Amino acid sequence: MKTKLLFGGVAVLVGIGVLFSGQSPVKAGEIHSASGYKVLAPIRHGNLTVFPVVGQKAHDTGDFLTLDEGLRSGDVVVSEYGSIRPLIRRGPFHQIPDPAGGAQVNRLVLVNNAKRPLLLLAGEIVTGGKQDRVIGKDRLVPAESDPIDLSVFCVEPGRWVGTSSKFGAGYAGGVVPMAAPGVRSKAMADKDQTKVWAEVRKAQNEVVAGMAPAAPTAAVEVQSTSSYARVMDNKAVRKQVDSIAVPIENSYRGLMKQLRDQNALGVVVAVNGEIIWADMFASTDLLQKYWPKLVRSYASEAMVTRAKSKDVEERLAQAFLDNMEGKREVVESEPGLYRHTEITGEDFKAFELTSLLPKTGFDLHVAKIAE
Repeated sequence: MKTKLLFGGVAVLVGIGVLFSGQSPVKAGEIHSASGYKVLAPIRHGNLTVFPVVGQKAHDTGDFLTLDEGLRSGDVVVSEYGSIRPLIRRGPFHQIPDPAGGAQVNRLVLVNNAKRPLLLLAGEIVTGGKQDRVIGKDRLVPAESDPIDLSVFCVEPGRWVGTSSKFGAGYAGGVVPMAAPGVRSKAMADKDQTKVWAEVRKAQNEVVAGMAPAAPTAAVEVQSTSSYARVMDNKAVRKQVDSIAVPIENSYRGLMKQLRDQNALGVVVAVNGEIIWADMFASTDLLQKYWPKLVRSYASEAMVTRAKSKDVEERLAQAFLDNMEGKREVVESEPGLYRHTEITGEDFKAFELTSLLPKTGFDLHVAKIAE
């Protein structure tokens, strides 16, 4: 028996079916599976394997703003809960209540002043304020929004001192870092701050252990900070991550150009010969925007979980996508804006963000986690 929990508005579902099923040739027009997705031959480097995925259909996502774009332009403002009151457009009844009178670990306030809806992905990290935070779930924020209450998790245990009044991107060039799958999963699936902190410390310890023999000074620098973003932005750490990520990033970027007419929409990811993750988007353009930081998040996971690697067969990656039959669904919706669906299966969790804006009605992002 499937369980469905509905939050915030009315969500009507036909049931949990197989969302991914690709048993057909690569060409988009000839993909005859129910889902319209097809796994391609893998791109491998070291212990990281990425399977490109093409789809039957892509959608126009040009109207959606990413967090990178919004923070760079200044149109998106993120601040501590209770510290700054950005523009309220529709009067005092729309203000976010502040009973505690100050900042809170798992809450931030975001305003989108842009004329485009903002797409937020779980795992994106904003730095600053009293602690760096990771976004806990995918969501859409309407254009020219009132302040919204943003659910987050801390990825900087130990600091509670303001470094700035506003949050920004953690990497050079105004790029918002994406947490590695291990950290993303603790926020998305477990929704547990203690587990997020434990995964951050684990990643930091693994980085230090791997660097200490060859780069003792860098290892000390990494060990001296509690910020996950600063650990991953350390020059020596970036060099290691890039050594894994860049070959795969460039290979798939070139492949995306070749596959533009075939709708390159996502990836299935394996580390140490085990499939761990999948990220799927509504368009090649959207995938291209997120690809540089996504591949580095995968490479970060590979770097801190090195083991003897084995090859993963293409059929297993396809089977991972094909199996979306869940035992339980949790649905949250903001009518007319988005629907967020969490599917729990036998050995996985999947998350779908569906746009409900006019002339959309399609999944903007689908993430699947192996458990």
